[in-house]
Amino acid sequence: MTPLEAIVRPRESFESGSLLEFRDFRIYLGATFLASLAVQAQSVAVGWQVYKITSSPLSLGYVGLVQFLPTLALTLHAGAAADRHDRRLIMSASALTRAITAGTFVALSIAKVSVIWPFYLTLAVFGVARAFAAPAADSLLPRLVPVSKFADAVAWTSSSGQIAIIAGPAFGGVLYLFGPAVPYVVCGVFFMISAIGSFLIHARSENKPAAGADRLQTLTAGISYVRSHRVVLGAISLDLFAVLFGGAAALLPIYARDILYVGPAGLGLMRSSPAIGATIVGLILGRLPLRRNAGAAMLACVALFGFGTIVFGLSTSFILSITMLAGVGAADMVSVYVRRTMIQLATPDAMRGRVSAVDRMFIGASNELGGFESGVTAQWFGTVPAVVIGGAACVSIVVAWCWLFPEIQRVDDLHSLASPAISGERQE
Repeated sequence: MTPLEAIVRPRESFESGSLLEFRDFRIYLGATFLASLAVQAQSVAVGWQVYKITSSPLSLGYVGLVQFLPTLALTLHAGAAADRHDRRLIMSASALTRAITAGTFVALSIAKVSVIWPFYLTLAVFGVARAFAAPAADSLLPRLVPVSKFADAVAWTSSSGQIAIIAGPAFGGVLYLFGPAVPYVVCGVFFMISAIGSFLIHARSENKPAAGADRLQTLTAGISYVRSHRVVLGAISLDLFAVLFGGAAALLPIYARDILYVGPAGLGLMRSSPAIGATIVGLILGRLPLRRNAGAAMLACVALFGFGTIVFGLSTSFILSITMLAGVGAADMVSVYVRRTMIQLATPDAMRGRVSAVDRMFIGASNELGGFESGVTAQWFGTVPAVVIGGAACVSIVVAWCWLFPEIQRVDDLHSLASPAISGERQE
């Protein structure tokens, strides 16, 4: 523990009970919640607006692609920045940049722009800001709570994010009914509040690179670390390929307009449904953390994710569809909980930003690039076949990973993965 940490966060405070007793954690939770809420509300507005302009499934795929490419290009630099500079300031600057992009969407909507490239350009800038925000936020969290409560903190933050996913899309869909500019105005305000909140966090983190360290080696250290830890590699890659092929979020506007006929408000509810299931599971994990058979539970839940996707793809009932989406979210929550706890506990603080950046790059690939993949396959085979094929591929990935990464099945208690340095970091 550094002298600054000893002043800002007395050791006695870490021995108390509720996570909400920690000031920095409360601010962090609020700032990340508002940012997530704004992201989800804005995604509904952008998806509906883009599809309204183009009526093309492929255009929805490009929405994901233009946000993913900055993450792919900048993620290593973002991780190195999170390990070298103040993570809270990176979070604040990112939220401020996203507020500016929301303002740009307001201008495009008021001007009734009917060409699509300005939307893609704005989303690319949004992707740049998110590329830097994610590693900083992920790697800052372990400094806000003791290691004994970190798994609980993961459950709290994941549940908070899922609540934002519940409220955000539904909120965005309702706001869109008052005009396409309205959700962007509200999102811009939320991003500004998040920027201020991130700045007010006391805990700081600035790690200096080792003397004589090669810049390329510094940037790629996170990749090297993940490659050398097969459990971490298996968990991250499982999430990548499962959601890459099994995710159907990018095609929800098509289901809302052309298959289920439920409009923007129904689209918002569909986007929220996975988070409803995830939030329920997250709240359960917050009170009853997963103590045994964590690896096997993750594999089983990813398989359930695939089965739920198949049923959703074939459904023509709105009730069945949102039920399956909720089940998919519940299954995904277990995977997120296991993966995030595993990565942060097993990684030294000086490398958390770079390792988190690699993790986020995989997440970005599975979500945004997965959205592009969904748009392309829907264009080729049709929307319903694309979703069903994706769900089946997800189940096949689980079977393959049981053979390729048997180490995952052997993971029992997540806290046993914590390195001695990390265990001492918060319990001294």
